[in-house]
Amino acid sequence: MKTELSRTLGIEHAIFGFTPFPAVAAALTRAGGFGVLGAVRYTAPDDLARDLDWMQEHTDGLPYGLDVVMPAKKAVEGVTEAEIEAMIPEEHRAFVRATLAKHGVPELAEGEASGWRITGWMEQVARSQLDVAFDYPIRLLANALGSPPPDVVARAHDHGVLVAALAGSARHARHHADAGIDIVVAQGYEAGGHTGEIASMVLTPEVVDAVSPLPVLAAGGIGSGEQIAAGLALGAQGVWLGSIWLTTTEAELHSRALTAKLLAAGSGDTVRSRALTGKPARQLRTEWTDAWDDPAGPGPLPMPLQGLLVAEAVSRIQRYEVEPLLGTPVGQIVGRMNSERSVKEVVDDLTRGFEKAVDRINRIAGRSAQ
Repeated sequence: MKTELSRTLGIEHAIFGFTPFPAVAAALTRAGGFGVLGAVRYTAPDDLARDLDWMQEHTDGLPYGLDVVMPAKKAVEGVTEAEIEAMIPEEHRAFVRATLAKHGVPELAEGEASGWRITGWMEQVARSQLDVAFDYPIRLLANALGSPPPDVVARAHDHGVLVAALAGSARHARHHADAGIDIVVAQGYEAGGHTGEIASMVLTPEVVDAVSPLPVLAAGGIGSGEQIAAGLALGAQGVWLGSIWLTTTEAELHSRALTAKLLAAGSGDTVRSRALTGKPARQLRTEWTDAWDDPAGPGPLPMPLQGLLVAEAVSRIQRYEVEPLLGTPVGQIVGRMNSERSVKEVVDDLTRGFEKAVDRINRIAGRSAQ
């Protein structure tokens, strides 16, 4: 499964995997793909350095990358996290308290800090992550929310690091190309996390045409080798997968209840909601997302206020595994995630499916398989 981009990066398979878990990223790299570690949860530079040290030890000298979140538009600027939190209306705080009380969600133990913070959505935090990351031999820097600032792109290029940015439309993709981005990830409506409104089958060829000759990765709703073949047939030079890794044995969800929900979910059990971060993000539909999407409620705040508002609540829901409220960002491909497998098993399944799809097309075209 080689393309020009995979050859440039020296990887066996043009499979790029975004994940917040170092063990998953490293396993994908070792399996011949390209692991991309999500940095958003690392609010302390030392924690990111610790896990990048671990990645260095467990990737056998093979390439990997880092994904940061630097919003294209700043809801707030030049203020501290405490000052931002002070902007949150009391009405919204009361709504959170009432929703948690309705479901009997216990308080965190005295002295137990919230383990889930969205400060990583703030540009100054992402910049501190880059101060750490560029001390390591990362090969790719991806940004999930538009093109990084020009100085960040230049800094990455100075370190010999390719820069990728996610796009939900051809217009966004052209903006990335004008900003000097090296790789555009065409992320369709089906994808987990922040996503736009155009489906992958339509989006991928539009983006390929819009930014040619820049390489494009297809993303959104991809979880089989047949779908990878379709993405490459549409002009992509690889695929960007995220959700599929959540139910791998290397994933560190630390919640059997959440894993069970993912394994049981169908492709129709997700929703695009602003409940988590303030921007539309596809996630499991739960009574928590329903509450925030209810017109009778106050509605979500813009990023980063919403993430700061719900941080402790999400920690409590996860800590006590309150099933009706328990969710996670995940794409519509969740309907195919019905068993726990290792990353290598997933990659092997993807490559087998890809080979079958290529053989099928060759037969349709009257050609023998090569």
